[in-house]
Amino acid sequence: MERIKREKLFVLLMKLSLAIFLLLTFSLFTSIFFKGISFLSFEMVFSKPSRGFYMGGGGGIFPSIIGSLVLASSSTAIAFLLSLPLSIFISLYSRSTFSNFVRNFVDLLWGIPSIVYGIFGFFIMIYLGLKASLLAGIITLSFVVFPLILRSLDELFQNVPFSLKEASLSLGLSKFQMAVKVFLKAIAPGMLSAILISFGRAIGDSASILFTAGFSDNFPISLFSPTSSLPLVVFYLYSSPDEEVSGRAYAASLILIAIAVFISIISRRIGKRIYGK
Repeated sequence: MERIKREKLFVLLMKLSLAIFLLLTFSLFTSIFFKGISFLSFEMVFSKPSRGFYMGGGGGIFPSIIGSLVLASSSTAIAFLLSLPLSIFISLYSRSTFSNFVRNFVDLLWGIPSIVYGIFGFFIMIYLGLKASLLAGIITLSFVVFPLILRSLDELFQNVPFSLKEASLSLGLSKFQMAVKVFLKAIAPGMLSAILISFGRAIGDSASILFTAGFSDNFPISLFSPTSSLPLVVFYLYSSPDEEVSGRAYAASLILIAIAVFISIISRRIGKRIYGK
């Protein structure tokens, strides 16, 4: 009887948690939607901002959308190229003690706030005499998403069936051949999902690029020129006391949410193909 009461209590707590989560999520999306939909227009999405855009003038945020996509895609690509060989090494080549040390260290990096990475990048820029630029923002943002994509790839490698590893070694494959010809093919769908999740994390981050990428109303045409991003646009627009300008912040948030939801849907579809659910 006591066990049944305890189970009913846990079921009640789970339902309560689900209801609170759905309520908060619904409130967040509906609030942003109804506050921003009236300010969303074709001009705002597909045009450059005028000089007085952040004070109520005309124009749009198209350069910031492009800047966010360039920052997120480039940083995710760099983080992936760095994390893939490291994940292969700690999964197939190194001893378990060293692998566990690397995993714990990566988990520590994962828990560091992105603003700390931004300050570190800013310090390196000052030390090297560099200015805020697209390149500095990409490098800093790469450090932010690197732990996420590395741990995702590591988990995928660990979930590869041990029998597949035994079969590969019994056929005379070296560890490198096994990693490239067998393991990478086995984790390919999950690897793509990890890349998309990291991209979604990168495109929504603002703290790490606040000091490094700078801000500009122009398109990112050079690695050494400053660029803007959607999260920073939301911050600057919402900081204005003008109701028209702050309303545009909600419209920009809608665009950012739409991109994040699109990435999430793609990731879930890939996940369903992996697990068959």
